[in-house]
Formats: sequence, structure tokens, C-alpha cells
Amino acid sequence: MDVEVNRIKMHYEEHGQGLPVILIHGFPLNHIIWAPVLPLLKSRARWITPDLRGHGQSEAPASIYSMDQFAGDVRELMDRLDIEKAVLVGHSMGGYISLAFARLYPERLAGLGLVSTQARTDSPERREARYTSAKAVSAQGTSFAADSLTPKYSNDPAVREKVREMILNTPVNGVVGSLFGMAERADSRETLRTIQVPSVVVAGEADALFPLEVMRELADNLPRTRWYAVPNAGHMPMMEFPERVAEAVDALVEDVLREVPDDNQGKTSSRTGS
Repeated sequence: MDVEVNRIKMHYEEHGQGLPVILIHGFPLNHIIWAPVLPLLKSRARWITPDLRGHGQSEAPASIYSMDQFAGDVRELMDRLDIEKAVLVGHSMGGYISLAFARLYPERLAGLGLVSTQARTDSPERREARYTSAKAVSAQGTSFAADSLTPKYSNDPAVREKVREMILNTPVNGVVGSLFGMAERADSRETLRTIQVPSVVVAGEADALFPLEVMRELADNLPRTRWYAVPNAGHMPMMEFPERVAEAVDALVEDVLREVPDDNQGKTSSRTGS
């Protein structure tokens, strides 16, 4: 399905009914990363998997894609779908976006999931590396990103193949715009301490991009969280060990639902009460 969001076409898929849960993919991927998890989810919920601007089947304007802009796109998608509050589950860059959303629109957040991500901003060296990568992608195309990122995302050959395909199919504007946006993102550690809704943190114990102690910092600073460390998982636990990620997301949804009386769940999740 497609919908106009902040003057671009955004693609999304939707499954089920109940509490809205928006699963936000990482960079430079698309909504397909959640496909292994969806059939395993047990909680009654409305699962929404969008393609972020510049990714998948969504439009890719030439610009810098700030994390705040991505968060604004998610808020606008919620408005278009008549959703008052939603649980956000963000992977990698999707985690940056989810934390930006928590800072900008706390009244619209019902729960928060963070998968293979961090709250810290980039170091000067990492920021410069992103700018260098953006220039290389502009000159060489997305094959540069696929070659450099795929080996870091997973040790599983089948997952690597799927990740590489997704990266190669991501528009150049999407890769470049996101690299600049991530390089210039704000530090979110103070935001963590303000989040009072139920949350969950999922970390891959073999993640080459975010060591376990970086992920643990998220859990230590979130007031109300569950911690899931997935043995042998790399940066893509939802594709490597989907049953474990489904367990974590189900637990988060159940935590949120326990706080909402049965007769008010519709009002919490949708402006129409549907």
C-alpha cells in the first residue's frame, strides 16, 4: 500500500488488528527485514512495516534525511492511518528514528523497541567516514555500500545474500541522504531517561557494529525495559533468529496492553476507536 506522507509516496504493509505496532527498518534496507518475524508474533496487534523515505518502494528525493525528518514521516503516517498512539520498534537507524520520535512526539508513543542500535551520536571519526561513504556512493552507486556493509551485518550466508540484495535495490539518494542524516544526528542518551512507556532492547551478541556493552547502555538508561541478548546473532537478529525477536516484541506488546484497560484500547490506539 502507498500513502502520501510529507509530500512523498511512502510504501507500507499492514497485517492484523489491535494495538498499532510500527516496525522501522535500518539503513539501507527496507520493510522486508521483518518478514521472518511477522508469522511468529503471537500478540494481537496491528503490525505496520513501512519503507522509509529513500528506501524500498518509497520515494527518494535528493536531500539530507535527518532523523527528525524520518520521525516526522512516521508521525504523518500515523495521522494518515488514523493512529493516535503506537508502539515503535526500530532496528539500527530505525532505532535512531524511534528515539527522535520519542523526543519529538512523546504523547504519540505507547511503547518502544530498540534492536541493534545505540543512543550515542557519531564520533568525529565515524562522522567523517559517513561523509566519505556518501561521496563514494554518489560516484560509484549502491554497490559500494553493499560491498562495505554486507560483511558487517551478518555471518549467515543466506542473510548476507538478502541484505546485499536489499542494499543494491536502495536508491542512491536514499543511501546518501541517510548517511548525511545519521552523521548529523543528535545524541539521544538524555532522551532515554525521559521514556516512561514500556520498552525492550534486543542485542546480537556477535554484532560487529554495536558491541554488547553499547547496547547494554540503552537498557541501563531506560526506566522500564526488558533486555534480550541473542547468542550468535549479528546485526540482523530479526533475520538470523526471528523467533527470539518475535518473543521480545510480543513481550513488549503485552506490557503495553496490560496498562490499557480493555474498554480503552481502541481509544488509545486509534482516533476512530477502531
